[in-house]
Amino acid sequence: MKLSKWAYLIILSIIWGTSFILIKKGLVGLTPYQLGALRTVITGFFLFLAGFKTIKTIEKKEWKWIAISGFLGSFIPAFFFAIAETEIDSAVVSVLNSLVPLNTVLMGLAVFKITSTKRQILGVIIGFIGTALLILKGAELNPDQNYLFAGFIIASTLMYAANVNIIKRYLQNVKPLAIAVGNYVTIFIPAVLVLLFTNFFTVENFNNPDLGLSVLYIAILSLFGTAMAKVLFFKLVQISTPVFASSVTYIMPIVALMWGLLDGETFSVLQILASLIILLGVYLANKKQKT
Repeated sequence: MKLSKWAYLIILSIIWGTSFILIKKGLVGLTPYQLGALRTVITGFFLFLAGFKTIKTIEKKEWKWIAISGFLGSFIPAFFFAIAETEIDSAVVSVLNSLVPLNTVLMGLAVFKITSTKRQILGVIIGFIGTALLILKGAELNPDQNYLFAGFIIASTLMYAANVNIIKRYLQNVKPLAIAVGNYVTIFIPAVLVLLFTNFFTVENFNNPDLGLSVLYIAILSLFGTAMAKVLFFKLVQISTPVFASSVTYIMPIVALMWGLLDGETFSVLQILASLIILLGVYLANKKQKT
């Protein structure tokens, strides 16, 4: 069990660490709202093909939590991350995403009454200090970027944290594939409606020379970074703890930073220091958690 959960963690870190650069590339030919909706629709198709029959295993009382999980863990963040990356470098977004384990601790304590140690609370405080430094220094280094858009990522990490706790508390006995398929059953139609209202299906949009490649990037993101990764993540939550599962963000920033640097993004020494402070906070928050 210990080896399997670490294998899940590493694979997810690589997949999700690559997702930030794919979003950036997708935005070349798509608006943030088109990207978020298209990502949701394509992911839904993949998941329905893979396991639509599994929704029969979801009990009626569980559908409420499946729906909440779908909107908090998939639908809204898909748009928020795309919007944020119109202003902030993908590597910085990946580091801000590392707040998930810290918010998981806070959410578990405040809402789900899951006890936390003093070390975990210290980790949360250190992590948020690192976040403040990262945002401030990033704004200085890139004055042309609007770091207020970091708020979209912070809001997403809160939603992810709530989602992790919901899965662990209310959906522990539901098959991971069933959770993922159920999520997209509830958010698929809203995503289609958003796509219709963003003028995606217009002649003008289809004549955009950048559209084809952008759609390809989002298709790759949807298959690996969303559909496949979600099933792996739900399984990881079930065989470990919410904080351990959300620790996937330990390795993600390293992968994302490599992609960002290869794509010409700049990252200062102070930003690296701030990132290390965040990861130290994440480490402390996870230190005393039994896994």
